[in-house]
Amino acid sequence: MIDLRLHAARVAAIARSGYLSAPPHVLAGGLLGLHRYGPAAGAVMAAGRRFGDRTLLIDENGALSARELDERSTALAHWLIADGAAPGDGAGILCRNHRGFCDALFAASKAGLRCVLLNTEFAAPQLEAVCAREGIGTLIVDDDLLDRVPASAERVVSTSQAESLIEQHRGARISPPAEHAALVVLTSGTTGTPKGAPRENVSPIVTIGALLGAVPFRNGQGVLIAPPLFHSLGLATLMLNLGLGSPVVLRRRFEADAVLDDLARTHAGALVVVPVMLQRLLDAKAARPELELPDLELIMCGGAQLSGPLATRTLDALGDVLHVMYGSTEVAYATCTTPADLRDAPTTVGRPCLGATVRLFDSDDRELTEQGATGRIFVGNGNEFAGYTDGSAKHVIDGLIATGDVGHFDAAGRLFIDGRDDEMIVSGGENVFPAEVEDLLAAHPAIADVSVIGAEDETWGHRLVAFAVPAGGHTIDPAEIKEHVRERLARYKVPRDVIVLDELPRNATGKVLKRVLREQL
Repeated sequence: MIDLRLHAARVAAIARSGYLSAPPHVLAGGLLGLHRYGPAAGAVMAAGRRFGDRTLLIDENGALSARELDERSTALAHWLIADGAAPGDGAGILCRNHRGFCDALFAASKAGLRCVLLNTEFAAPQLEAVCAREGIGTLIVDDDLLDRVPASAERVVSTSQAESLIEQHRGARISPPAEHAALVVLTSGTTGTPKGAPRENVSPIVTIGALLGAVPFRNGQGVLIAPPLFHSLGLATLMLNLGLGSPVVLRRRFEADAVLDDLARTHAGALVVVPVMLQRLLDAKAARPELELPDLELIMCGGAQLSGPLATRTLDALGDVLHVMYGSTEVAYATCTTPADLRDAPTTVGRPCLGATVRLFDSDDRELTEQGATGRIFVGNGNEFAGYTDGSAKHVIDGLIATGDVGHFDAAGRLFIDGRDDEMIVSGGENVFPAEVEDLLAAHPAIADVSVIGAEDETWGHRLVAFAVPAGGHTIDPAEIKEHVRERLARYKVPRDVIVLDELPRNATGKVLKRVLREQL
């Protein structure tokens, strides 16, 4: 049964953004394209028809209009179909953030292929294992990554070859595929081999309404997307802003100074980042006080937990522009903050997004309703994944999916992440979540970056170990760091060891690879 009030709220959020600012017949044509070609292919076709010569993508190779973006992927899709690619076949996309990724995604979608978005940080053996598991026969890949391509790939197209094929088939026409393209986003793999997390096609109103109800993107604003497009955060904001007709600014590799220059040059009004990127941008901006960003009115941060000190620093440096989105590859979106939330409670991840249900459960699957009680976080929103491609699934209670995190709500209904369910350690009989200690140490002036893990200990069962990166011009004194924690937190939360590193190991989406830190112990 349709919840009419929720449906009306979604439509209102979409309308406020300017998403519907087009003649009715144009909007109707876009909906028809979505129906015939599926979400990704239909979205770029609708954008081409609706926005025409408006610039819709800017990368290191220049600008592309909405019409050009649509025509390029149609040309490449025509070649894929002519070369024997059939609807339902697996197609892997191994591209960084540039037009080549968009060409590949939209072309494969128009051909009805099952699109698997591959992490560009994969080593050759990992790529081979994922391609075999996901049944990838077609691989579209950046030229400098060709040496990682597994021998099992039947059809390999480099992005430079794709450019040539686009020119050869420009102006070609295609018919709707026999079946809509499926889309598989991989999990981050911070605890092991990345898993495929496919999604069922859902009503665009559900997803778009939730995102625009949480983060005020608007028509024509312009957005620089820094996280990889193969990641859920990058992909979702790409698709959202194509529908808004907002020029999307991309860069193959994240470099803080270059991103600042891009923001100033393109006058982008919105920025999408993960926390480590935001920290580096603030550091680079502090070193360039003469650089002004008057057009920047919105920052969306997600992909990993944002520390309270970094949230406050962002608001103080750039104004009330920061929104933090919490979710996962499996559940998509869960909660989002406003700048006001972060001013009041810098460590919060906000309130449930429009249409999302967020509930807490204990280890016996009983719901926790007491304010402040810490429990496992479960989410439902109508846009959850359909189970992993290896046949496994997340724990489900009452139709809600586990995020793998534990947290609590405050009196204002704001959610706080206390840590990962599998990272809780018992030290001397006391439960400890490393995230609390990490947040405290992140505010220490001598520490630029920090991660805390649990290690086995014969006496205490487990002990906390902190890995810290010194801030510029500082040295880290382990004894002083331990005393800093001892003065502010309970005795059992003091790290037994403080290990100084030049940098923390992170994956392409900025998450700390704690398994690598454990291997160092």
